[in-house]
Amino acid sequence: MKIIILGAGQVGRTAAYHLSREEANDVTVIDINEEILRDLQDRLDIRTVNGNAASPRVLEAAGIAATDILVALTNSDEVNMLACQIAWTLYRTPKKIARVRSADFTERDKLFGENAVAVDVWISPEQLVTEYVARLIRYPGALQVLDFADGRVRLVGIRALQGGPLVGQALRTLREHIPTADARVAAIYRAGKSIKPEGDTVVADGDEVFFLAARKDIRVVMKEMRREEAPARRVVIAGGGNIGVRLASELEDKNQVKLIERDGKRARKVSEQLKSTTVLHGDAADEELLLEENIDSADVFCALTNSEEANILSAMLAKRLGAHKVMALINKPSYAELIESGSIDVAISPQTVTIGSLLAHVRRGDVVRVHSLRRGAAEALEVVVHGDADSSKVIGRRIEDISLPEGTTLGAVVRGEDVIIAHHDTTVQPDDHLILFLTDRRHIEAVEKLFQGSASFL
Repeated sequence: MKIIILGAGQVGRTAAYHLSREEANDVTVIDINEEILRDLQDRLDIRTVNGNAASPRVLEAAGIAATDILVALTNSDEVNMLACQIAWTLYRTPKKIARVRSADFTERDKLFGENAVAVDVWISPEQLVTEYVARLIRYPGALQVLDFADGRVRLVGIRALQGGPLVGQALRTLREHIPTADARVAAIYRAGKSIKPEGDTVVADGDEVFFLAARKDIRVVMKEMRREEAPARRVVIAGGGNIGVRLASELEDKNQVKLIERDGKRARKVSEQLKSTTVLHGDAADEELLLEENIDSADVFCALTNSEEANILSAMLAKRLGAHKVMALINKPSYAELIESGSIDVAISPQTVTIGSLLAHVRRGDVVRVHSLRRGAAEALEVVVHGDADSSKVIGRRIEDISLPEGTTLGAVVRGEDVIIAHHDTTVQPDDHLILFLTDRRHIEAVEKLFQGSASFL
């Protein structure tokens, strides 16, 4: 598949890294910064073109006429939308994906479409990160909370701790512990290494456990992994940028929210936008300010400024001063694991959160949703199966009879409105939504081939 990526910023580079790792993809990156392109070409097996991403001449040089997918990820909404329009008007590019950050564009229902601006799919990293952080706050103790099937099924990553009823017990006892709920442990990571979850696998203190369950059962399963934490009430947000303001707006109806912004003009503007959030003008890394605002009574501290250094410092300080749980926005995914091993509870990578949304539109087959996990090493996806028992390799077969690639778990089946946690005797039917977990995303092509007969592949 031929893919052109516009923009070699953090999101663009992450997209190039993920997409170029798959043998079937031929990736070209366009950017105005020649130095960044040289560095990218030294690291990845891609082609680069230096120039304006919205220039027809530059797009032609990149091979737009034969391109299957255009992914516009520059820092300019206008450039991204114009490039998609040019690609469609001049070259009829089949699929056009654009990064659109401003709500002024995304809130206009009729702006994008067949007879409007030629953007097939728009992605807002800020909105995706806001939703991601909001879910983490709603589920205290979770490291990741990811939606599938319009939120009916969730994949939760959680650190198992002594005191949880399942810790020290075999996985097969989970059903005995919670007979009224059903869940499937999709993966376990111990000391950074993947362990295949089987009935006799014993959950150990400190394990990172990923499980799938219907939304209504999430909390009861979490209580099996660690002592239940009280719901978060008091939230402190550092940073009044797009993400900080969106998160405050999302939470302020149910939580007591304080937002700290160091720029006075921005703080005043933000205070006018928000309803009940207390907006403070100051530096979130100022110990005196945090003490004055009773940071030790905060359930969650979220550092969401544009500076990852400021986020790390303010989150570490808030934790030392008594904040119960601290999160920090980290632009370099490689830093995240290092930081989480210290005093910061959750490191949020915008690139990792965003790339899943992008991959869902690039994967072969009827893939509804993709989530990138563990710094891109693992992946969870929702795929719809089509056809019948004759044309499909999975329809009409029990899960125990399906030869899933190594490290792949089929965790749940969504059939209409019903959520079925997958067991060995569960039979796959036409139009089922299957939720899969891959501990090693290098096997993604093998998974795609398995479903090749039951989906329309590009």
